Amino acid sequence: MIVEKLSYNSVSETYDIDIFTQEKPREDFSKAIKVDRHIYDYVFTDSKGESNFVKELDSSAEVVVYTKLPRGFFIPTPVGNYNPDWAITFKEGAVKHVYFIAETKGSMSSMELREIEKSKIECARKFFTKITSDQVKYDVVDSYGKLMELVK
Repeated sequence: MIVEKLSYNSVSETYDIDIFTQEKPREDFSKAIKVDRHIYDYVFTDSKGESNFVKELDSSAEVVVYTKLPRGFFIPTPVGNYNPDWAITFKEGAVKHVYFIAETKGSMSSMELREIEKSKIECARKFFTKITSDQVKYDVVDSYGKLMELVK
């Protein structure tokens, strides 16, 4: 019930660009994917689905730049902090939404998402609806193809 009645208000608080350089884990680069359009030269993914998503983002003619959002970027929700997966910028004029925040899930079936995940996603929908312009879109996708369906 709390999530259903939840609303977000805009504030002047912002994230500093150093959230992308803070808390850099000591990752094993043998597990990294070499990329061209990510803000870094390498990206670490959490699943095979994310790896496939990255490969398609990186080779897409419509994508200008993208990033896996750091753990330091989160949306406060009543059921815990929520960290979306991706921020993507498309070429202006190529798609209807220039900026996209994406959550990647292996399955789009809501039956396979845990209740807490569904609640956090619903909070994120409210958050991005409140604080963004029409150019920014947030949604859950299971593939690059699904992302392109949403932005074309």
